[in-house]
Amino acid sequence: MLKFISWNIDSLNAALTSQSNRAQMSRAVLATIRDQAPDILAIQETKLPTTGPQKKHKEILEQEFPDYDYVWVSSREPARKGYAGTMVLYKKGLDPQVTYPEIGAPGTMDQEGRMITLEFEDFFFTHVYTPNAGSELKRLADRQLWDQRYADYLASLDQKKPLVATGDFNVAHQEIDLANPDSNHQSAGFTDQEREGFSQLLSRGFTDTFRYLHGNVEGAYTWWAQRVKTSKINNSGWRIDYFLVSDRIKDQVLSSDMIDSGDRQDHTPIRLELKRD
Repeated sequence: MLKFISWNIDSLNAALTSQSNRAQMSRAVLATIRDQAPDILAIQETKLPTTGPQKKHKEILEQEFPDYDYVWVSSREPARKGYAGTMVLYKKGLDPQVTYPEIGAPGTMDQEGRMITLEFEDFFFTHVYTPNAGSELKRLADRQLWDQRYADYLASLDQKKPLVATGDFNVAHQEIDLANPDSNHQSAGFTDQEREGFSQLLSRGFTDTFRYLHGNVEGAYTWWAQRVKTSKINNSGWRIDYFLVSDRIKDQVLSSDMIDSGDRQDHTPIRLELKRD
């Protein structure tokens, strides 16, 4: 069996080094993840410098995750510094071929450190922090083009071998994927265009593993707005983080669920267990 965990951490630096109450909650989540001992851990929104983890980060990662190697990609010029960024930790002994894909995305999206792909002998693991359509949907047109190019990229991998794709996709696909659909049809992450983009992605040969196992269950979310203090208490959330797999290996999915992050709002980690042939 293979176990994967994915989490939008909203600043790895803060989670590792800050003494704020939220950072302490983030470290508690990291400890929970460590105790789960995933084979691969994907982290989005690291917000690290262009040069990546600094000495203090490396020391803490070595202390907290001694059994893992890791790779990372950060935002670089002309994109904003300290923006987006992703990292993958994988158990020592695994020997992936690592690439940092650029998909011909518009603007600076390809320079924002949004994707890492690990190639193994019998599958790909690819990890994404999908661009947000932004306030007033200013980036929606660019987001639509991203969705097309990203779907093309996954399809190109799938032609070679099956894949696991995970990350923060920044879209609630169906009305049951957020608590208040009626009031959010013009909100970033729930526009008709973004939802259709995700539908088109799945139609290329991929399965949303959570829905595959859990059907139309409601009230299962991965993100709660930090700015609304009662969002998690009231479970007024969105499901915008996913594990997708190639359709032809969906029957190997053993579990796909969320990991409890306690009182910490924003994203919660998600987990996938996959049977190996």
